[in-house]
Amino acid sequence: MNRYALSSMLALAAAMPAAAETTFNRIASFATTENMAEGEDRAQPTSAEIISVSEDGMTLVYSDSPHGVLGFVDITDPTQPKPLGNVEMEGEPTTAVIIGDRAFVGVDTSDSFTEPSGQLRMLDMKTEEVLASCDLGGQPDSVAKSKDGSFLAVAIENQRDEDVNDGALPQMPAGFVVKLPVTDGTIDCDAMQTIDLTGLADIAPEDPEPEYVDINDAGEIVVTLQENNHIVIIGADGKVASDFSAGTVSLDGINTEDDGALSFDGSLTDIPREPDGVQWLGDDHIVTANEGDWNGGSRGWTIFDRDGTVVYDAGNSFEHAVAAIGHYPDKRSDAKGAEPESIEVGTFNGTTYVFVVSERASVIGAYDVTDPAKPVLTQMIPSGVSPEGLVAIPARNLLASANEADLGEDGGARAHVMLFEPGTGPAAYPMLTSEGSDPLIGWGALSGLVAGEGTTLYAVSDSVYGKQPAIYTIDAAQTPAKITEKRIVTRDGQPAEKLDLEGITTDGADGFWLASEGNTEKEIPHEILHVGADGAITEEVTLPEALLEGEKRFGFEGIAKVGDVLWMAVQREWNDEAGHVKLLAYDSAKKEWLGGVSYPLEEKGDGWMGLSEITVHGDHAYIVERDNLIGDAAKVKKIFRVALDQMQPAMTDMPVVTKEEVRDLIPDLKRTHGYVVDKVEGFAITSDGEGWVVTDNDGVDDSSGETLFFSIGKLK
Repeated sequence: MNRYALSSMLALAAAMPAAAETTFNRIASFATTENMAEGEDRAQPTSAEIISVSEDGMTLVYSDSPHGVLGFVDITDPTQPKPLGNVEMEGEPTTAVIIGDRAFVGVDTSDSFTEPSGQLRMLDMKTEEVLASCDLGGQPDSVAKSKDGSFLAVAIENQRDEDVNDGALPQMPAGFVVKLPVTDGTIDCDAMQTIDLTGLADIAPEDPEPEYVDINDAGEIVVTLQENNHIVIIGADGKVASDFSAGTVSLDGINTEDDGALSFDGSLTDIPREPDGVQWLGDDHIVTANEGDWNGGSRGWTIFDRDGTVVYDAGNSFEHAVAAIGHYPDKRSDAKGAEPESIEVGTFNGTTYVFVVSERASVIGAYDVTDPAKPVLTQMIPSGVSPEGLVAIPARNLLASANEADLGEDGGARAHVMLFEPGTGPAAYPMLTSEGSDPLIGWGALSGLVAGEGTTLYAVSDSVYGKQPAIYTIDAAQTPAKITEKRIVTRDGQPAEKLDLEGITTDGADGFWLASEGNTEKEIPHEILHVGADGAITEEVTLPEALLEGEKRFGFEGIAKVGDVLWMAVQREWNDEAGHVKLLAYDSAKKEWLGGVSYPLEEKGDGWMGLSEITVHGDHAYIVERDNLIGDAAKVKKIFRVALDQMQPAMTDMPVVTKEEVRDLIPDLKRTHGYVVDKVEGFAITSDGEGWVVTDNDGVDDSSGETLFFSIGKLK
């Protein structure tokens, strides 16, 4: 080849776009309450746990244990899932799989841990009639179907009582696996085969507890014995073919303390993997999610060769990926960390992926496993609250998650099914990450925001991380935006305690003014603080009694600076201010409180109404006002503005200001096609007038963990 031809080929190659990486974006969410019948009490607990799909890919079915039903969802149009209702199961359904037009359901009918029982029920998908039922002889957990639909495998866990002997094994009766033939779409209970697993594991060999099963193309069954830390392969003949220990892992650079601080400097030695979810990767590799249960949990996931050789182990990398997007569940640090729960394998656009589901972090890791020895993390996908199950639907280019947590009793999110579609566009999530930081920057619960120079912004985290109050530096020029620095707020050289940081503004030099929301019952004062560039507190200013009258804990939720005057937004009504809250002013040069003005709230519906942020740009103060409702119930998540010339503070008889609506944020909060989150907590405006919004993810505690960080463009 001559150099001119080579040059032309290189030029052509440079002009051609590189192959686009597949990204998974959420396209719809379906609340399980939508499947309840007309007139049914929607306040009662419901759930979506393990999820499957019909053979034509048009119907999802999920188990709802607390409600005792199977839920059905029409996904003919996956962007508009429709309820198909619930079917009573007369027990607790654990898993359903579909062959043809029939669903096969494991149902737990146990009266006690010592007398476990269960049924395998066959349901007509069209008539919703139970056509047959087999006594399984124990309590079922996972159900799997063979690729050709000729048989089922059921893990009969006979789970232990965690309140007995600290949950330690053995606790009889022992579990086993059931293999059940399916002929012409019908089960034959008399042909059911019981497969004994006793005597295999090193831990409590007399009491195996099968957790999860999967079947490969060769008709072989793999089963995890989670509490026994063991994996068993059952041959196509229904006999144990091989078994091996899941082994142990030693981890460094992890968070091991439940202490309200995101410090990834701990270590664990020789921790049993204790795998939960398992899937075949082809016929020769096995993938496990190492949740842990009784005595371990390696916080990651593993690919084994079928002989038990470890081909790949995630080590601390999965936990770090969870932390980098703000989803790390600190309250589980002393137990199992991010708790990988289940595994799904699917091939999309010619690439095979392993999807790792983290129950406590409410996120899904997508890994390209083209080379099983070198998986590549391609994306962290937001799943909803506490994902339990996942199903890949490659024929329809879809992925669906079942999220079991129902927080309705506490006014939180209901259980959801969520749908994702792979494509070649940019990933809508995460919107903010600390990926690549060294050391790893753990973050979350962002509660205040302010603009710095150019595209730099600063945020603070609230009392969820009270042992490590922090200021975060954000580079908003990157996509996703990047957290590049974390400054701990200190007092006398130590992380400052008794703070609930809810607001931040720059001081005009290199430092910051911070607002801390008080809580008298917890001896946290209502105050503002000045800190230097290093985060060290140089000044603390508490509220005078004259402005504290009738305080009810819900104090400062933002701070802004106009010249030497600091303005703070009080979140909720104090005194007898029904329908009004205070904006308070402090002269930082004269070091005196100036009083405040009265801000009129929007009309209150269900829940409460309050303020979340105040920032100043030009001749106006911009204020975030919100209710504390989520999903379809959310009505007010808005930005208003007040002209500065109205804000003439007084200590008494505070003047009432007039506000002007700037933007309704609810359409913005729907941009990732999840439910509308509650806490819009931060708003900042850059010097060129671009507005930025951030939500508070509550430190992933009773929350989806999602942090939405986005621009609303230039303000008019």
